[in-house]
Order: sequence, then C-alpha cells, then structure tokens
Amino acid sequence: MTMHSFAGMAFGEHGFHACTPGGILRLLDFYDVPLAGRRAVVIGRSPILGKPVGMLLLARDATVTYCHSRTTDLGDIVGEADVVVAAVGRPELVRGEWIKPGAVVLDAGYNPGNVGDVEYDAARERASLITPVPGGVGPMTIAVLLAQTIQAAEARQPIR
Repeated sequence: MTMHSFAGMAFGEHGFHACTPGGILRLLDFYDVPLAGRRAVVIGRSPILGKPVGMLLLARDATVTYCHSRTTDLGDIVGEADVVVAAVGRPELVRGEWIKPGAVVLDAGYNPGNVGDVEYDAARERASLITPVPGGVGPMTIAVLLAQTIQAAEARQPIR
C-alpha cells in the first residue's frame, strides 16, 4: 500500500501524504515560507521521508536537490539552499556554518540524546526559521497522522 501512496504523490494525485513530509509542508505553510523558485536541499533519501518531502517541495515549484550522508561537498550544496530539510539520521551532520543566512531549516532527524541532524545552536544563528529537536517536526508528524486518520474514517463512514 505504501508504494501506491508514494506513486500517487509523485504523480500529484489526491491522497494522503507521508506524515512527516506532510507535517513539514504544514509548518512551511503556517510560517508563509515561499517555495516557488527557491532552492531546497533534502538531506536523506528514505522512501517515507526524504524522497516524499522532495517530491512535495517540487510540486510547490521549489528547485530540489537530494543529498545524503555520502554526498561530496555537502556543505557547499547546503550553503546554496533557501530551504534545508535534514532527514539523514546522523547526529549534527549538518554544520551550522553551512547554513545560508536567512535559510529555513527543518530538522527531521532524531538521534540518541535528543539530538537532531542539524547542529542546532550554530545553525540558529544563521537561519531565519529552524525547528528544534525534539519539539519541531515530530509533533507535526503526529498531528498529520491524526488528521489523516480522521479524514480516512470520515471518507469511509460519513459522520451523521
């Protein structure tokens, strides 16, 4: 079933988003972060987070670059991004000094010791918006899961 949802999302069909990517989009919408024409870097390539969030950003007319833990010159690529989504599962892989001043940083990583994929303190000095770990993207994942559960239940059996 996951494969069908992923394909539907890739083709822009109506349906449910993967919860964490959907939560990331809701955060971007809430804070009125413009995406059209902006450079977005997604660090991570998982089929439930990295790949779907990149597709959703692309559907919003962002120019998306996918990277991962083995990307050569990762710091240079991140340094050109207006939006950075870190979802690689490596504690503080993304250095604060890599962040372009004014960039929006969404840290979807969670590692032992409540540490994200972004070097938070240093990155927050440069970013215009940044999500903390814990307390940023994680609660949005749960919110989207609950909202989509309700939507699915209502679609199956309308509330009278």
